[in-house]
Amino acid sequence: MTANKHQFKAEVNKILDLMIHSLYSHKEIFLRELISNASDAIDKARYQGLTDKSLLEGGEDWKIELIPDKTAGTLTVRDNGIGMTRDEAVEALGTIAHSGTKEFMKLLESREVKDNPELIGQFGVGFYSAFMVADQVSVLTRKAGTDAGHAVRWESNADGTYTLEDAEKASKGTDVILKLKDDAKEYLEEWELRKIVKQYSDFIEYPVVMNVTRSQPDPEDKEKTVSETKEEILNSRKAIWLKDKAEIAAEEYNEFYKHISHDFTDPARVIHYRAEGTTEFSALLYLPSKRPFDIFYQDYKIGPTLYVRRVQIMDHCEAMLPTYLRFVRGVVESSDLPLNVSREILQDNKTVGVIKKSLTKKILDTLAEMKKEDMEAYGAFYEQFGRILKEGIHHDFERREAIAELLLFESTKTEPGKKITLAEYVERMPAEQKEIYYITGGDRAAVESSPYLEVFKEKDIEVLIMTDDFDDIIISGLGVYKEKEFQSAIKGDLDLGDAKKEEKQKEFGDLLELMKDELKGLVAAVRVSGRLKDSAVCLVAGEHDLDPKMVKMFQAMGQEVPKGQRVLEVNPDHELIGRMKGIFAADKESPRLKEYVGLLYDQALLLEGEAPRNPVAFAKALSKLMAEGAGEN
Repeated sequence: MTANKHQFKAEVNKILDLMIHSLYSHKEIFLRELISNASDAIDKARYQGLTDKSLLEGGEDWKIELIPDKTAGTLTVRDNGIGMTRDEAVEALGTIAHSGTKEFMKLLESREVKDNPELIGQFGVGFYSAFMVADQVSVLTRKAGTDAGHAVRWESNADGTYTLEDAEKASKGTDVILKLKDDAKEYLEEWELRKIVKQYSDFIEYPVVMNVTRSQPDPEDKEKTVSETKEEILNSRKAIWLKDKAEIAAEEYNEFYKHISHDFTDPARVIHYRAEGTTEFSALLYLPSKRPFDIFYQDYKIGPTLYVRRVQIMDHCEAMLPTYLRFVRGVVESSDLPLNVSREILQDNKTVGVIKKSLTKKILDTLAEMKKEDMEAYGAFYEQFGRILKEGIHHDFERREAIAELLLFESTKTEPGKKITLAEYVERMPAEQKEIYYITGGDRAAVESSPYLEVFKEKDIEVLIMTDDFDDIIISGLGVYKEKEFQSAIKGDLDLGDAKKEEKQKEFGDLLELMKDELKGLVAAVRVSGRLKDSAVCLVAGEHDLDPKMVKMFQAMGQEVPKGQRVLEVNPDHELIGRMKGIFAADKESPRLKEYVGLLYDQALLLEGEAPRNPVAFAKALSKLMAEGAGEN
């Protein structure tokens, strides 16, 4: 049948070009990617074959074959997995349907991916790495459950096009045939193929095999030799998570992590254990050292790969881990679950609940141990994943105290970048201090210049600095730590032992009442401040209201936010407030007094990062006052 020519999608052409020219120094990884794809295809055939026996054509002698042909200059990677239909071949090989394609192309152009080619697997484009070593790539594939005449041949020279034609194939599965470039002929050598398989794919569950010819003494004539060709297995095959820990080198752990995560860095920690008792399972989990670029995407895949009796059931079992531990990667194998288990069944399965509880505890215990034994390493990990870990305070009531022990924060008494624990903060508290003070904001520099910290600086009180978007909600959910309540520096009526505060509230009472009337509908109250020393005014949220940063975030997301009870706080010791008191005493109806009130409110808005109500009117009024002041001098 005539082959039909098709154009690659534009992003495929871009990726092919970048990959061929940017990653050439790491070209051996093509074999790892093709073997991993073959392994995935067999996993699918095994799983789907549980309910559809027609897919098990030829039995269950699963294997991945490497077929080097020096005469033809080709290397074939063959599997007897699920195979593809014509439409599936077009979808899988001619397009890239991945939310991170743009990010990948940006990374491909960067030094980061050129130095760390393992990134390519993270984006599901590992197949195209074949073009680093091949002038031509052919794919002969037949879907399991179809007859020999329903195969399809896909072929491309990486020239922007590919051909597709109907074909015949005696067995199910996929052959990837590489016409090797002249400078890539070493991949036809037995020793090179053995080396690559051992390095990258030794842990693959299925045998990676190759026919090997050996010279043997002729049993009839010892002076002569005879050639004998046998199929040899190149990988150890034993699932790494089922091995004894003593048998596994650190390099094996790291390589397996890179295989399942497509990360290019070594993990921060390895968690490998077997649970025994009423529920038995094996788990090999990893704490990454680098945050995935897409971990905050809605479609980010959560949970370890689940195996049941050596059969891969699902790539990401979200029911096995809480969302605040979604950065954890790994494998869980259980014999206590049915082979036909579905995602729906898993949600309510008691065994899954037991496993989830055990995994969660083990991970949190490992983090606590890491923090205790190597704070530098833990700090580096927290920098990447602390924001995600904090979510557990809000979502996991049962374990929020354990999670609280893992949190790190900067403070007004730490150097920039240096973080402390809540326990360290409490240990440093003076005996008379009853609350844990914190302040939220966009960044440390902005927070440290905030008027809300003025009284804390004067009294030398340490304040925790929190700059993540949802810190206020997290801390509100925690509420108490070691019997110490949390108190926001920007919310509520702050009382730091100012004995004269109540007296001044009475002294300025009439002026404050006038200011409240002038700002009717804008503020709930006007009161003397217990937090200001240099600034004239500030706006304060109610004790149980969201802080301004959270309000902005929710509004940006298109969500309605309940209107909080804002309070304008006034510094009675500020020169301007003193002058306003004098004007008030002389003439309660003074237009200047009302003008000052409006300017002070707009100033308070500016101090918390908001625009004045009317920027033009604000600028004019400010200029007018400046001119009057200049005239007086």
